[in-house]
Amino acid sequence: MIHIGSLIEKKLREQGRTVTWFAAALHCDRTNVYKIFQKSSIDSSMLYRISCILGYDFFRNIPSLSIRV
Repeated sequence: MIHIGSLIEKKLREQGRTVTWFAAALHCDRTNVYKIFQKSSIDSSMLYRISCILGYDFFRNIPSLSIRV
């Protein structure tokens, strides 16, 4: 199981970006960024925004779901 918040934090750190920078880019407080890091799941529209800000496609880390018809 992928913990998306940890993955977001890891990518942010790899890029040498700060939480303050990320919060400004997301138009939120730093406390909200730390809450994102704790989330095991995240809304797809928020994940899209984060992907654009960090220049990384987080959706490729989500395993495809099998649907039985």
